[in-house]
Amino acid sequence: MSIFLLPSQIAGVIGAWGPIGVAVVGLTSLSVALCFAELASRFEGTGGPYLYTRHAFGDFFGFEVGWMQWFTRAASQSAVMAGTAVALGYYWPAIDAGWRRALLIVALSAAHTWINIRGIRQGAWVINALTIAKLMPLAIFIIVGVWYVEPARLTRLPPLTVRQALGGALLLIFMYGGYEVVPVPGGETIDPRRDVPFALVATILSVTAVMTLAQAVAQGVLPDLSRHSTPVADAAAVFLGAGGALLVGAGSIVSMTGNNAGQVLTGARMIFALAEHGQLPVWFGRVHPRYRTPANAVLFTSAVALALALSGSFAKLAVVAAVARLIMYAGCAAAVLKVRRRPDGLRPATFVIPLGPVVPIVAMIVSIAVAFGATREQLLGGLIALTGGATLFVVRKVALNRNARRPYFHR
Repeated sequence: MSIFLLPSQIAGVIGAWGPIGVAVVGLTSLSVALCFAELASRFEGTGGPYLYTRHAFGDFFGFEVGWMQWFTRAASQSAVMAGTAVALGYYWPAIDAGWRRALLIVALSAAHTWINIRGIRQGAWVINALTIAKLMPLAIFIIVGVWYVEPARLTRLPPLTVRQALGGALLLIFMYGGYEVVPVPGGETIDPRRDVPFALVATILSVTAVMTLAQAVAQGVLPDLSRHSTPVADAAAVFLGAGGALLVGAGSIVSMTGNNAGQVLTGARMIFALAEHGQLPVWFGRVHPRYRTPANAVLFTSAVALALALSGSFAKLAVVAAVARLIMYAGCAAAVLKVRRRPDGLRPATFVIPLGPVVPIVAMIVSIAVAFGATREQLLGGLIALTGGATLFVVRKVALNRNARRPYFHR
């Protein structure tokens, strides 16, 4: 989804370094994905990062990672809804401002909420159909566009400050984000200890290749990429004409719609899982009496995402989602080192990262370093989300302890 809009944002931060930055962050993300892969090879349950960090560091740390995993889904959902308004603005500029923008975002949120309350099968069908429909326009853009690239626009590299590099990396964390959901349904796959590590590594490598090529084409075709709010569609218009721009633009909207459906589905599932483990009030774990879906979790996730989308822009929301992801990434990298030392109750890893502790330590350092690319406001947003989760955890814990101490009387 983000590949259709973020190339201009990336160019605005790191200029002609864009394609190199995309490739470097993709390979760096591989260090985190390898940590996920080793952990996944030891576990067969459902939960992904929440499951791993809970086993390594206890209930509270695991809950906070699970909570931020949910918040990442909600923040990403809000960014995608804001981005959909930007993409539609290519054809109808008025839709990206004022009451029309608000109405579009509300309509998108309501539609995805309704689909996911009706049933997981319906939501999954929508996601699969839209995912397939988005791939062809992107493939055409890359295959045709490489012949129109001006090499000078990719080779004239201006000086780059550390602050610029970290800011660009933070945006790219959002672009690559999403692979952390691959291990979540591990307990429902046939052989998760074999399949999940392979899926993680294959996902990162393939996405890195596609996104690097797309960034290079957009930057090599448009002389002023940072000024384009719909960079891929604008670049396609140069070498494919109006019809090509329409095809790519429609593909971006389809992509965002499918991504949005997935955010609701996975986000609600995460918060529902926390409630099932007794770490959130039972309200979050209630299911719809007719459709048997986690309706309250879907409603809560959609409401938070809607509020964020109405209050922020695509770029700002993307960074907020990226900051939240970094907590998950650092937590899982640390969990690898902890589980290696004390693999109590776990099966032997079927996949072990080479070079001993080097890769997990690199993943932790990168996750922490990239966070310094965020503004004080963005870091504050992440802190508020963490504090909100901690408050819910403590409230639930107090309520459980109170109920445990309450005497039972039999009449």
